[in-house]
Amino acid sequence: MLSVENVSKEYATRRGLRKVLDDINFTLQRGRNLGILGRNGAGKSTLIRLISGAERPTSGHIHRAMRVSWPLAFGGAFQPHLTGLDNLKFVCRVYGVDYQPLVPFVEEFTELGIYFREPVLHYSNGMLTRLAFALSMAIEFDCFLIDEAMVVGDVRFHERCHIELFHKRRDRAFILVTHEAHVIKMYCENAMVLHEGRLLSFPSVDAAYDFYQGTMSNPPEVAAA
Repeated sequence: MLSVENVSKEYATRRGLRKVLDDINFTLQRGRNLGILGRNGAGKSTLIRLISGAERPTSGHIHRAMRVSWPLAFGGAFQPHLTGLDNLKFVCRVYGVDYQPLVPFVEEFTELGIYFREPVLHYSNGMLTRLAFALSMAIEFDCFLIDEAMVVGDVRFHERCHIELFHKRRDRAFILVTHEAHVIKMYCENAMVLHEGRLLSFPSVDAAYDFYQGTMSNPPEVAAA
Protein backbone atom coordinates (compact mmCIF):
# COMPACT_ATOMS: atom_id res chain seq x y z
CA MET A 1 0.00 0.00 0.00
CA LEU A 2 1.03 3.61 -0.65
CA SER A 3 -0.11 6.09 1.98
CA VAL A 4 0.18 9.88 1.74
CA GLU A 5 -0.56 11.49 5.09
CA ASN A 6 -1.01 15.22 5.74
CA VAL A 7 1.57 16.14 3.12
CA SER A 8 2.28 19.81 2.40
CA LYS A 9 4.94 21.39 0.22
CA GLU A 10 6.22 24.98 0.29
CA TYR A 11 8.75 26.72 -1.91
CA ALA A 12 10.63 29.94 -1.21
CA THR A 13 9.89 32.74 -3.70
CA ARG A 14 10.85 36.40 -3.90
CA ARG A 15 7.51 37.20 -2.28
CA GLY A 16 7.96 34.69 0.52
CA LEU A 17 6.89 31.10 0.98
CA ARG A 18 4.38 29.71 -1.51
CA LYS A 19 2.38 26.65 -0.44
CA VAL A 20 1.91 24.44 -3.51
CA LEU A 21 0.34 21.44 -1.72
CA ASP A 22 -1.76 21.75 1.42
CA ASP A 23 -2.50 18.76 3.67
CA ILE A 24 -2.73 16.05 0.98
CA ASN A 25 -4.14 12.67 2.03
CA PHE A 26 -4.87 9.46 0.12
CA THR A 27 -4.04 5.76 0.01
CA LEU A 28 -3.52 3.42 -2.92
CA GLN A 29 -3.69 -0.36 -2.67
CA ARG A 30 -1.69 -2.81 -4.78
CA GLY A 31 -3.19 -3.38 -8.21
CA ARG A 32 -5.43 -0.28 -8.07
CA ASN A 33 -5.10 3.00 -9.94
CA LEU A 34 -5.81 6.66 -9.36
CA GLY A 35 -6.13 9.60 -11.71
CA ILE A 36 -5.35 13.10 -10.44
CA LEU A 37 -6.70 16.03 -12.43
CA GLY A 38 -5.40 19.56 -12.11
CA ARG A 39 -4.77 22.72 -14.08
CA ASN A 40 -1.33 23.53 -15.39
CA GLY A 41 0.62 24.76 -12.38
CA ALA A 42 -1.68 23.12 -9.84
CA GLY A 43 1.17 21.11 -8.32
CA LYS A 44 0.64 17.74 -10.04
CA SER A 45 4.27 17.19 -10.98
CA THR A 46 5.35 18.34 -7.52
CA LEU A 47 3.09 15.71 -5.96
CA ILE A 48 4.50 13.00 -8.24
CA ARG A 49 8.07 13.97 -7.32
CA LEU A 50 7.20 13.78 -3.61
CA ILE A 51 5.63 10.34 -3.99
CA SER A 52 8.64 9.08 -5.94
CA GLY A 53 11.05 10.35 -3.29
CA ALA A 54 12.78 12.79 -5.66
CA GLU A 55 11.79 15.59 -3.25
CA ARG A 56 10.80 15.67 0.40
CA PRO A 57 7.57 17.18 1.72
CA THR A 58 7.73 20.25 3.89
CA SER A 59 5.48 18.42 6.35
CA GLY A 60 3.61 15.14 6.50
CA HIS A 61 4.66 11.61 5.65
CA ILE A 62 4.63 9.25 2.66
CA HIS A 63 4.70 5.53 3.47
CA ARG A 64 5.66 3.17 0.64
CA ALA A 65 4.84 -0.45 1.42
CA MET A 66 5.30 -1.32 -2.24
CA ARG A 67 8.00 -0.59 -4.80
CA VAL A 68 7.23 2.79 -6.37
CA SER A 69 8.74 3.98 -9.66
CA TRP A 70 10.29 7.31 -10.43
CA PRO A 71 8.05 9.51 -12.65
CA LEU A 72 7.81 7.68 -15.97
CA ALA A 73 9.78 9.22 -18.82
CA PHE A 74 11.60 11.47 -16.32
CA GLY A 75 15.21 11.84 -17.42
CA GLY A 76 16.32 14.38 -14.84
CA ALA A 77 18.48 11.84 -13.00
CA PHE A 78 20.53 10.86 -16.06
CA GLN A 79 24.26 11.38 -15.89
CA PRO A 80 24.78 13.50 -19.05
CA HIS A 81 28.34 12.40 -19.73
CA LEU A 82 27.44 8.71 -19.56
CA THR A 83 26.06 6.81 -22.53
CA GLY A 84 22.54 5.45 -22.64
CA LEU A 85 23.95 2.00 -21.89
CA ASP A 86 26.00 3.28 -18.96
CA ASN A 87 22.93 5.03 -17.54
CA LEU A 88 21.10 1.70 -17.77
CA LYS A 89 23.96 0.05 -15.86
CA PHE A 90 23.87 2.81 -13.23
CA VAL A 91 20.11 2.54 -12.66
CA CYS A 92 20.31 -1.26 -12.44
CA ARG A 93 23.12 -0.99 -9.88
CA VAL A 94 20.96 1.32 -7.74
CA TYR A 95 18.06 -1.17 -7.80
CA GLY A 96 20.22 -4.29 -7.48
CA VAL A 97 19.28 -5.67 -10.90
CA ASP A 98 21.48 -7.38 -13.50
CA TYR A 99 21.57 -5.04 -16.48
CA GLN A 100 22.65 -7.53 -19.14
CA PRO A 101 19.28 -9.26 -19.74
CA LEU A 102 17.66 -5.82 -20.08
CA VAL A 103 19.90 -4.45 -22.83
CA PRO A 104 17.99 -6.01 -25.79
CA PHE A 105 14.63 -4.63 -24.56
CA VAL A 106 15.99 -1.12 -23.96
CA GLU A 107 17.80 -1.05 -27.31
CA GLU A 108 14.74 -2.25 -29.21
CA PHE A 109 12.25 0.03 -27.42
CA THR A 110 14.30 3.22 -27.63
CA GLU A 111 15.33 2.76 -31.28
CA LEU A 112 18.42 4.80 -30.49
CA GLY A 113 20.72 2.73 -32.69
CA ILE A 114 24.35 3.80 -32.37
CA TYR A 115 23.34 6.63 -30.01
CA PHE A 116 22.60 4.09 -27.26
CA ARG A 117 26.36 3.99 -26.80
CA GLU A 118 26.84 7.75 -27.04
CA PRO A 119 26.66 10.29 -24.14
CA VAL A 120 23.08 11.33 -23.39
CA LEU A 121 24.07 15.01 -23.42
CA HIS A 122 23.88 14.70 -27.21
CA TYR A 123 20.30 13.33 -27.12
CA SER A 124 17.24 15.25 -28.24
CA ASN A 125 14.30 15.56 -25.83
CA GLY A 126 12.51 12.78 -27.71
CA MET A 127 15.49 10.46 -27.39
CA LEU A 128 15.77 11.19 -23.68
CA THR A 129 12.07 10.48 -23.20
CA ARG A 130 12.32 7.13 -24.99
CA LEU A 131 15.34 6.11 -22.94
CA ALA A 132 13.74 7.20 -19.67
CA PHE A 133 10.53 5.30 -20.36
CA ALA A 134 12.41 2.17 -21.46
CA LEU A 135 14.44 2.20 -18.24
CA SER A 136 11.20 2.65 -16.28
CA MET A 137 9.80 -0.48 -17.90
CA ALA A 138 13.04 -2.45 -17.60
CA ILE A 139 12.97 -2.14 -13.78
CA GLU A 140 9.82 -3.78 -12.45
CA PHE A 141 7.78 -1.81 -9.91
CA ASP A 142 4.56 -2.44 -7.96
CA CYS A 143 3.32 1.11 -8.60
CA PHE A 144 4.06 3.36 -11.56
CA LEU A 145 3.94 7.16 -11.44
CA ILE A 146 2.78 8.66 -14.72
CA ASP A 147 3.09 12.36 -15.50
CA GLU A 148 0.98 13.78 -18.31
CA ALA A 149 4.01 14.31 -20.55
CA MET A 150 4.08 10.57 -21.19
CA VAL A 151 0.55 10.30 -22.56
CA VAL A 152 0.82 13.07 -25.12
CA GLY A 153 3.08 13.75 -28.07
CA ASP A 154 4.26 11.27 -30.69
CA VAL A 155 1.37 8.92 -31.54
CA ARG A 156 3.51 5.87 -32.27
CA PHE A 157 5.49 6.29 -29.05
CA HIS A 158 2.26 6.75 -27.10
CA GLU A 159 0.85 3.51 -28.51
CA ARG A 160 3.96 1.57 -27.54
CA CYS A 161 3.87 3.07 -24.02
CA HIS A 162 0.20 2.14 -23.76
CA ILE A 163 0.92 -1.51 -24.56
CA GLU A 164 3.88 -1.79 -22.19
CA LEU A 165 2.17 -0.10 -19.25
CA PHE A 166 -1.58 -0.59 -19.50
CA HIS A 167 -1.63 -4.06 -21.07
CA LYS A 168 1.52 -5.92 -20.07
CA ARG A 169 1.47 -4.43 -16.56
CA ARG A 170 -2.26 -4.07 -16.03
CA ASP A 171 -1.97 -5.90 -12.69
CA ARG A 172 0.19 -3.09 -11.22
CA ALA A 173 -0.92 0.01 -9.39
CA PHE A 174 -0.45 3.40 -11.00
CA ILE A 175 -1.06 7.10 -10.39
CA LEU A 176 -1.71 9.23 -13.46
CA VAL A 177 -1.61 13.02 -13.17
CA THR A 178 -2.83 15.19 -16.02
CA HIS A 179 -4.80 18.28 -17.01
CA GLU A 180 -6.49 16.28 -19.81
CA ALA A 181 -9.77 15.04 -18.32
CA HIS A 182 -10.46 12.54 -21.12
CA VAL A 183 -7.19 10.73 -20.32
CA ILE A 184 -8.39 10.07 -16.77
CA LYS A 185 -11.72 8.70 -18.05
CA MET A 186 -9.84 6.46 -20.47
CA TYR A 187 -7.41 4.86 -18.01
CA CYS A 188 -8.55 5.30 -14.40
CA GLU A 189 -11.08 3.67 -12.12
CA ASN A 190 -10.84 6.41 -9.46
CA ALA A 191 -10.12 10.11 -9.73
CA MET A 192 -9.31 13.10 -7.53
CA VAL A 193 -8.85 16.79 -8.34
CA LEU A 194 -5.91 18.92 -7.22
CA HIS A 195 -7.43 22.38 -6.75
CA GLU A 196 -5.92 25.38 -4.97
CA GLY A 197 -3.40 23.17 -3.20
CA ARG A 198 -5.95 20.67 -1.87
CA LEU A 199 -6.64 17.18 -3.19
CA LEU A 200 -10.38 16.65 -3.44
CA SER A 201 -11.98 13.19 -3.51
CA PHE A 202 -15.17 12.20 -5.37
CA PRO A 203 -17.47 9.16 -5.43
CA SER A 204 -16.80 8.48 -9.11
CA VAL A 205 -14.58 9.44 -12.03
CA ASP A 206 -17.55 11.20 -13.64
CA ALA A 207 -18.10 13.35 -10.54
CA ALA A 208 -14.43 14.35 -10.50
CA TYR A 209 -14.62 15.04 -14.23
CA ASP A 210 -17.67 17.30 -13.83
CA PHE A 211 -16.07 19.28 -10.98
CA TYR A 212 -12.84 19.72 -12.92
CA GLN A 213 -14.67 20.87 -16.04
CA GLY A 214 -16.42 23.47 -13.86
CA THR A 215 -13.10 24.80 -12.57
CA MET A 216 -11.79 25.08 -16.13
CA SER A 217 -14.73 27.31 -17.09
CA ASN A 218 -13.92 29.63 -14.16
CA PRO A 219 -10.23 30.53 -14.41
CA PRO A 220 -8.59 31.75 -11.20
CA GLU A 221 -7.97 35.46 -10.76
CA VAL A 222 -4.38 36.61 -11.17
CA ALA A 223 -3.15 38.94 -8.46
CA ALA A 224 -1.83 42.31 -9.59
CA ALA A 225 1.93 42.71 -9.57
